Amino acid sequence: MRVSAALACATALIASVGPALAASLPDPVRAMIETAIASDEPGTIAAVVSVAKKANPGSVEEIDAMIADHDRALAEVTARKAQEERDRLASAGMLELWTGQVELGGSWSTGNTRTLGLYGGAKLKRSGLDWQHDLTARIDYQETDKVATTERAVVAWQPRYKISRSYYAFGLTQYEHDRFLGYRHRLTAGAGLGVVLADSTRFRLEVDAGPAFRFTSFYGPEGDEKRLAGRGGLNMRWTPIPRLTLAQEVALYVEKDNSTATSTTSVETLLFGPLKGRLSYNVQYERDAPEGQKRTDTVSRASLVYAF
Repeated sequence: MRVSAALACATALIASVGPALAASLPDPVRAMIETAIASDEPGTIAAVVSVAKKANPGSVEEIDAMIADHDRALAEVTARKAQEERDRLASAGMLELWTGQVELGGSWSTGNTRTLGLYGGAKLKRSGLDWQHDLTARIDYQETDKVATTERAVVAWQPRYKISRSYYAFGLTQYEHDRFLGYRHRLTAGAGLGVVLADSTRFRLEVDAGPAFRFTSFYGPEGDEKRLAGRGGLNMRWTPIPRLTLAQEVALYVEKDNSTATSTTSVETLLFGPLKGRLSYNVQYERDAPEGQKRTDTVSRASLVYAF
């Protein structure tokens, strides 16, 4: 609507000055172009400039010079802001630039059975000039009639070196505990390369892959196990509307005689201020689960998230 109104106004104004002044850009037309440039709206600028050139063919070079001056000034401002941001990131201390979120959820039911469910999670992120650090922690616990049915904990640190806007190298250190998938402790160390396939304010998609070393301490007679594995990961985040975000995280480990996978699908909605509501569904798969244990474990959660 604003572009159409500007176009109509420009057409009427330029037509009123007549073709006699075509060789010299009339002051009213110049003022109209300057007003369009000041709006910083590309659609408005393009519409007004197009009409001005058609009505003043003898002043095309003068109009182009005005637009070139604007583009040059805009480029200088953009470059200055980019340099200021690089300087800010380069000079920041290790305790600066951190952002994160804390997530809490729980349930308690009574009646024929008594069920208690608790969930806690935290994410910290520091994105500097060349390096990004991601720290995550998650704990799930559930019991029915005082008998534990879920007992899971994961803590991970993933440093990332930004090779370019689209490529990165990463490392991974992770600790896991899952009683009902059969392992007391699992330590993972890995590295690899990743690529950002899409990156905008509304949608981001990245995948990465590389080798990993895993040490697992099982419950029961299985004892300890050390294995090399191949690891692949996918992270997707989509904001279709301002207050709603959909996310998908997948990690797959392929070993000689075993494969494991983790998938978390979530929906977040902004409640007020920094507080969000979150629904998530987690799937944990262990192909070589100990005898008597299920290969797949799932957890559905409803929680509150505080971002900072």
